[in-house]
Amino acid sequence: MTDLGVALSQTGVLGEPVGQVLVALVVIALVIVVGKFLLSLAWRLITIGIVVVAVVFGLSAAGLI
Repeated sequence: MTDLGVALSQTGVLGEPVGQVLVALVVIALVIVVGKFLLSLAWRLITIGIVVVAVVFGLSAAGLI
């Protein structure tokens, strides 16, 4: 068990069903926040990729590359 798991089990949070639900909801919230950040980063990378490929395609079609 991790230090956090030991601390939660010693305080009795994981011993009760409501405590387990609370811990599960906090973990889900953390996953959503991290996922939202990663999706935001992914959208930026995709947008940059689209612009770069469009510019290269445009220059190629114009015969400049």
